[in-house]
Amino acid sequence: QLQLVESGGGLVQPGGSLRLSCAASGFTARYYAIGWFRQAPGKEREGIACLTSGGTSGLGTPTYDDSVKGRFTISRDNVKNTMYLQMDNLKPEDTAVYYCAVDPKYYCSLAPDRYKTWGQGTQVTVSS
Repeated sequence: QLQLVESGGGLVQPGGSLRLSCAASGFTARYYAIGWFRQAPGKEREGIACLTSGGTSGLGTPTYDDSVKGRFTISRDNVKNTMYLQMDNLKPEDTAVYYCAVDPKYYCSLAPDRYKTWGQGTQVTVSS
């Protein structure tokens, strides 16, 4: 069974950093596209970053939403079978519940309905 367990959320001041982790089990995440999504109160879930399956390099190719481009970095560690979202220069508008998800395809997507396997979500709050 495919499972994703998230960690790393918390409270941070504007301009601070957090790293979210998404540990996969029951499958080899290297061969799946991965995505990070967030949902703020009263808003729909939005895709913010995704990464193609690792291919021969094991790294994949990332895509970012404009709202996080230059501030967030998506990556994977194939030895640990874990995916990450490094978040730098956080802003109050980044406050949301963050979710990781995987898709058994090469190409990644920022559309939530492409994904069937999701993490449980982790709260990120950016406030002074």
